[in-house]
Amino acid sequence: MSQHDNLQRFLFDGAPVRGALVRMDGAWQQVLARHDYPPAIRKVLGQMLAASALLAANLKFDGTLIMQLHGKGSLRLAVAECTNERTVRATARYDAHIHDAPLTELLGEGGTCVLTLEPKDGEPWQGIVALEGDSIAAMIQNYLQRSEQLDSRLLLACNDDTAAGLLLQRLPDGHGDPEAWQHLTVLAATLTDEELLTLDAHDILHRLYHEEQVRVFEPEDVSFACNCSEERVGDMLKLLGGQEVAEVVLEQGSIEVGCEYCGQRYVFDEDEVNTLFGMDVIEAVRGEQQRH
Repeated sequence: MSQHDNLQRFLFDGAPVRGALVRMDGAWQQVLARHDYPPAIRKVLGQMLAASALLAANLKFDGTLIMQLHGKGSLRLAVAECTNERTVRATARYDAHIHDAPLTELLGEGGTCVLTLEPKDGEPWQGIVALEGDSIAAMIQNYLQRSEQLDSRLLLACNDDTAAGLLLQRLPDGHGDPEAWQHLTVLAATLTDEELLTLDAHDILHRLYHEEQVRVFEPEDVSFACNCSEERVGDMLKLLGGQEVAEVVLEQGSIEVGCEYCGQRYVFDEDEVNTLFGMDVIEAVRGEQQRH
């Protein structure tokens, strides 16, 4: 079976409505290959990954859209990212005993969802998504309606092979029949998870809207990619501070940091740590330990 990793944007000529479809097979498999996630986590991360790609589809800036779930329950953290270049990555932290349950139960009391737009140039922007609704799709729909006054319909699905989604949005200023929104969303609601996960964009659009005039744009490739680097890890170690990093190196001979997204390991020895901090922090901490 051939893999599909693409994002398809489209526009209705007869109504002020735009849409996007995403299906990720290989990119989703790249995420799963790096961690043995339990079913509950796969379900959350797959839907978040599809949602982040769809939300990033209409952004007009160079940078990254980041979707984060923070919790105090069995799900501690889940992150999905999509860049303007349509590269995606995702990761999660969770308790070993996690089981399938409604999202609000997994997150526990005080759970939050945060959307961050992080441009390559300029200050990031964040929005807090209320945990309203029984799914990630419902939460995002409610958020877009309240914060952006943007009517949206979002369908998300995933299994062990594929993560996919469909997003429809009613444009505030547009052409065509303004009353067509309800008709188009009713048709979208007939799409099953199985169809969303197995049909390509052309087949889905024909299945739903063969009686409508749909303008289809060039499909965009989606791929897994991680932007971790030795420089980024070095910056993180600087935030920890020279003393804490030096103590680890003195105890273990080096300090090793693994990327939670891709699994890449970065190792810094004594010389590299000293170079990182621009001084002999190893000897300074060693001398302090000997004095005590």
